[in-house]
Amino acid sequence: MAGFVGTGKKIVAIGRNYVKHAMELNNPVPSEPFWFLKPTTSYVTAGKPVIIPRGVDEIHHEVELGVVIGRGGKNIKSEEALSHVAGYCLAFDMTVRTWQDKAKQKGLPWTACKGFDSSLPVGSFLHKDLVKDPSNLTLWCKVNQVERQRGSTSLMIFPIPQLISAISSVHTLEEGDLILTGTPEGVGPVRRGDVLQGGIEELDVKVEFQVE
Repeated sequence: MAGFVGTGKKIVAIGRNYVKHAMELNNPVPSEPFWFLKPTTSYVTAGKPVIIPRGVDEIHHEVELGVVIGRGGKNIKSEEALSHVAGYCLAFDMTVRTWQDKAKQKGLPWTACKGFDSSLPVGSFLHKDLVKDPSNLTLWCKVNQVERQRGSTSLMIFPIPQLISAISSVHTLEEGDLILTGTPEGVGPVRRGDVLQGGIEELDVKVEFQVE
């Protein structure tokens, strides 16, 4: 059932959708949307810990707005894209940055560094009627009560309708699928014992996870 985050068959994560985030990691700013997939075993919900993979000292937080698909489709037009949305959620695309750096150097996929178990902490589902303007929301992230990230979805390079259209030209979107829309600048490490918090300012949404 769409509306429950974690029920979809796939998670589509957009890369480098904020200029300053691309720049902080010395990555080129994309001229068109690109994405990778995370497995559904990535999901972890509030009250459950984020587990750092064995042999890894730290992982990086990337706070994002998640888009939950309510009505599936193929080759969806941008002007019709939001009618396929059931709602939204706050999400973190957790990343083993050292693994990602090695993968990029060798031209390898990001599956391990982005898709390990518990690499996608998510908050509660927000019905689209509660979100008047998803293109103008302030996302924030704190680690141990210290703010690390704060940015507006208005700064996305590719807005949500364009993302849905681009993705659906390649993958049929299905009810419950989740799209991660990219992260603003300020990403950084979390370690075992840290408390990770994120929120959406305008909606007074907050979610917290313990890192283990």
